Amino acid sequence: MKAAPPKATFAICGVTLLSFALLSATDRFADAAVLGGFIPARLSGLAVPYALPVWLTPLSATLLHGGLLHLGFNLLMLYFCGRDDEVALGRPGVVLLYVLGAYGAAAAHYAVGPHSTSPMVGASGAISALVGAYAILYGQRRPSKFSPEVARWLHIARLAAAWIAVQLMLGLVSRTQGLAIAWAAHVGGFLVGLIIARPLLRWRYRKA
Repeated sequence: MKAAPPKATFAICGVTLLSFALLSATDRFADAAVLGGFIPARLSGLAVPYALPVWLTPLSATLLHGGLLHLGFNLLMLYFCGRDDEVALGRPGVVLLYVLGAYGAAAAHYAVGPHSTSPMVGASGAISALVGAYAILYGQRRPSKFSPEVARWLHIARLAAAWIAVQLMLGLVSRTQGLAIAWAAHVGGFLVGLIIARPLLRWRYRKA
């Protein structure tokens, strides 16, 4: 049976791309980063006039990208992992995974720099949750000398290392635009995906 089109994944990609196009056309990224990016110090009382409520910024930050390279790679991974996650978890499941990944990423970013005044932007943390879920749901398919469970976790570790390494390389490029990689956010999002993928899968098929 042919799988339904991944409409939720398409929608997230579309909204993210539209946001980038609008900000590029108006050249207001710097302002948007301050007003809509996640700034850890705001949780300790830092005032940012006209900014979105701080509890909303982990989500609004996912719509802000500083360059085409960052945006393009994120959209590629979002589509690649999101479409398969959506097959397994359904549309509500993949949306919930993405949202929780965004908040998990923000929490991890706050944990390593609670007084930082630099805005965290980009969807990498939320997408990391999709990558983590993909790893746990689709696991190790190749023959291995290890037991299936050990092989699965080795596969997860390799995927996590590759994802974080690529994001670090993108972060080095982003520094030319005055941005820095939020590595802890990627780890936090990935862990969210690992932890909640199977519960979401069981919830979807709870009546099966």
